[in-house]
Amino acid sequence: MRSENNVYLLDHPLIQHKLTFIRDKHTGAKEFRELVDEVAMLLAYEVTRNLPLEDVVIETPVAKTASKVLSGKKLGIVPILRAGLGMVNGLLRLVPTAKVGHIGLYRDPETLCPVEYYAKLPPDVAERELIVLDPMLATGGSAVAAINYLKGKGATSIKLMCLIAAPEGIATVHAAHPEVEIYTAAIDSHLNEHAYIVPGLGDAGDRLFGTK
Repeated sequence: MRSENNVYLLDHPLIQHKLTFIRDKHTGAKEFRELVDEVAMLLAYEVTRNLPLEDVVIETPVAKTASKVLSGKKLGIVPILRAGLGMVNGLLRLVPTAKVGHIGLYRDPETLCPVEYYAKLPPDVAERELIVLDPMLATGGSAVAAINYLKGKGATSIKLMCLIAAPEGIATVHAAHPEVEIYTAAIDSHLNEHAYIVPGLGDAGDRLFGTK
């Protein structure tokens, strides 16, 4: 893992191997979903690396011993609909007690600005460490809108996890929320005239759900 200015690039060989097949236009929806799920779980290991621990005493079949359990803030997972849904199960397999909220945003095809159409969060969102999920950090508009909404509900601990990020999206998020850590498997070259990441992987939502 390499980090710079609150951006964490996770270059583990397994992540990079699977990301290649996620990018490939010949990968079908079933395999695409499975790969996104697997990479999300691998990314989650790093996103949760600094969760606080506390000591407890347990009894093994041999003897009593001090051991570690998670302490501090509980986790909340917040996918940005709809593509973020493809990353949820990967995290829940690691942290099955995490609560899941949802924020629905779509990008207006004319203005390219995010439009909110749905939001449902755990009632104790302010007490949780939140991980926002969105496979593609392109313009950064949706991520900023989601983080704005979460902060408006009292959230103070927010991380952003994506598969692929564009430099423009990273800059946009950190201009609005410089303290938010961004975790990604790749930082691509740029955005094209349609605000798609190049080389990217196309539309993550369409490829996850076979809608194109």
